[in-house]
Amino acid sequence: MLPMKTIENQIDTEKAYVKNANKRCLGYDLDRDLVVSKKVITDTELNLKLIENHELMTTAKPFIENLCDFVRGSNFFVILTDHEGCILSVTGDPEIAEKARKNQMIPGAYMSEECIGTNAMGTAIVENQPVQISGEEHFINAYHTWTCSGAPIHDENGNIIGSLDLTGNSDAVHSHTLGMVVAAVSAIESILRLNQKHHQLEKSKVLIESLFDSIKEGIVYADLEGKILSSNEQACRMFGYKKTTFENLDLRDLIENWRSILASCLTMEDYFNDEVMIRARTNKAHFHLNAYKVHQHGEIHGIILMFSDVKKARRLANKIMGRRAVYTFEKIIGESPQMIELIEFAKKIADSKSTILITGESGCGKEVFAQAIQNYSPRKKEPFVAINCGAIPRNLIESEFFGYDEGAFTGAKQGGQIGKFELADGGTVFLDEIGEMPLEMQTKLLRTIEEGTIVRIGGSQEITVDVRIIAATNKKLRDEVKKGKFRHDLYYRLNVIPLEITPLRDREEDIPLLANYFMRKIAHRINKRSIEITDEQMTKMKQYAWPGNVRELENFIELAINKERLPIALLSLKKQELSSPRLELEAISLEEMEKTHIQRILQQEHYNMSNAAKVLGIGRNTLYRKVEKYGIPMIED
Repeated sequence: MLPMKTIENQIDTEKAYVKNANKRCLGYDLDRDLVVSKKVITDTELNLKLIENHELMTTAKPFIENLCDFVRGSNFFVILTDHEGCILSVTGDPEIAEKARKNQMIPGAYMSEECIGTNAMGTAIVENQPVQISGEEHFINAYHTWTCSGAPIHDENGNIIGSLDLTGNSDAVHSHTLGMVVAAVSAIESILRLNQKHHQLEKSKVLIESLFDSIKEGIVYADLEGKILSSNEQACRMFGYKKTTFENLDLRDLIENWRSILASCLTMEDYFNDEVMIRARTNKAHFHLNAYKVHQHGEIHGIILMFSDVKKARRLANKIMGRRAVYTFEKIIGESPQMIELIEFAKKIADSKSTILITGESGCGKEVFAQAIQNYSPRKKEPFVAINCGAIPRNLIESEFFGYDEGAFTGAKQGGQIGKFELADGGTVFLDEIGEMPLEMQTKLLRTIEEGTIVRIGGSQEITVDVRIIAATNKKLRDEVKKGKFRHDLYYRLNVIPLEITPLRDREEDIPLLANYFMRKIAHRINKRSIEITDEQMTKMKQYAWPGNVRELENFIELAINKERLPIALLSLKKQELSSPRLELEAISLEEMEKTHIQRILQQEHYNMSNAAKVLGIGRNTLYRKVEKYGIPMIED
C-alpha cells in the first residue's frame, strides 16, 4: 500500500498519466460525445468471463463490501474489472448505481481506454499504477460528472489480472478515496498470494498422497510412541483397515516386538531392515519392514515404516544376489541323438510342478539341465536356489535349508536367518548331490515336499513355501535305499520324473562340438591363443573315457591353451577299458578305477594338487577328500 503523502503527490503534481492517456485516446479516434462503451459483451460471453475470474471475484468480494459500507450514503459505487477492463461487478448506493446503468457502466461493458477513453480503470491498467481521474480529466464528456479512483490488481507473479475502482460524483473528489482503493487492492493481492500458496500446498498434498498411494509398499509415518500420524492406501489394505480407522490405531498393538524394533531403529545409524509379524484386522501376517528415522534440528521426531510383501522382497534380494538360472536349452552343446532326445523330454516336463530327479556321472551337466528347465518353465522369473547337499556340514544343513529364529541357538544372528527354501519361494530349489543328505534331514525334506511348509529352527510357526524341487545325484539311489542310506519314501517322492544324462564317452558326436566351444570361450576369457586340434588328436579324444565328463573336457581344453599344446598323453583311459567285460569279470569297482586314475594323474603332475585337480575336472578340496578316502600316498615311489 502506497503512503498517503505519495498518493497525494501523484494527484497534485504527477498527472502526467492523464496527459498520456488523453494523448492515447486521440490516437484511438474516439468521439468525445460517446456515452456508452464501444464494447459491451453478451450475457453468454459475460458468464464465461465470470467463470474465468471466479477466484478474483470471490477474493475481492469482502473488500468491496467493506468499501461500500465505508462510503455508504456518499453516492459512491465500486467497480471490479478483469485485466482487459471488462466490468465483472458493480456495487454501491442505489441512486448512483442507477445513474451508472444509464451510462451502461454494467457487467460486460469494457472500461479500457480504447472503448471509453481516459478513466481510472482503463488508465490504471495501461499505466500499471493507482490513478485518480476527475471531472474534465476524463476524455469523453459524459464522464465529466464522475470522479474515479482506480488501481490495478496483480497476481503473485506481478501480472495484472484486474482493477478495482471507486466512482462517485465529481464534487466528492478526495485524495483519501484513492488511498482506500489502494489499501483494498493491497489486501486482495495478499489474499490471492496466500490462496495461491494454499493451492500449491493442496496440489503438493494431493500429489504426495497420489504418489504414496501409487507405491506398492505400505507406508506408515508414526511418532516415537507408535501413534500412526499418516499412511498410504496400501498400508491400510495390508493391515485390513479403512484409512480413517487405521490412522487412529497404535503400532504397539499391531506389530509384534514393536519396542525392540523401535529400539533397533533408533540405535542403528541409517535404517532398520528385517521381517516382522503384524496383527492385521483378520489374521496375523508376515511382512518385510524397512524403517527410517525422521530428523529435524538434530532431534528424532518420528519413524517412516515401509511394509512390503515378503515374497517380493526376497525376489528382489535374489535378483541382486544372483540367485537366478542363467543356462537355457539353447546354451546346451550337443547334437548326439541321446542329447537331442533328452533336451526334448526336458522341455516337455519344464512346465510341470512335479519333482525331477536328474542322474548322471559327475561333471555331465546336471545343474545346467536344472537351470535350463527353470528358464523354460513358468517360474523363469523366480529364484533358482542351488544347494550342494554334500558340501554343507551335517550340523548346519537344517539351518541352511529352513533358517532359524532369533535366539534359536548360541551364536544365532539377531533377527534370525532365512533359509534357502524361503529364499526360493515361487521358484526352484536344486538339490545337488542329494544322495549325500543325512537320513535325519531326509525326513524333514520329505515333510516339506508333502506339506509345502517349513518351520525355522527355534520357531513354531509353519511357513508356506511354493517351490519346485529338482534333485540331482551321481549315485544309484536304488542301491542307497537297499543299503539303508536313503529313505525309500523320499526316493519315490523325488523320482517322479527321472532324467538321466548320458556320459560324454557314449555320445562322441558331441566331443568336437564341446571342444571347439570351450576352446573359443576359454581362449577369449584368459586372453590366450586357441590351439588347433588335429583329426588324429580328435580321434584320441573320442576314444578317451572322460570319467569327469564335460567338466573334465573343459579343464583339459583350458590346460591345453595354457600349455600352448594339446596334452594328448593325459588321455590314457580308453572308454573300451572303462566298460570292458574283462574288468567286469574281475569285479573292479568304479572306486578302484577312480583311485587308479587319480594316482596316475598325480604322478603325471608331480603331485601338484592344483594342476591335478584341473586335469581331473574336480575342485582341490574334492581331490584332497578323495586322496584321504583312498589313502593315496603323496610322495613319488
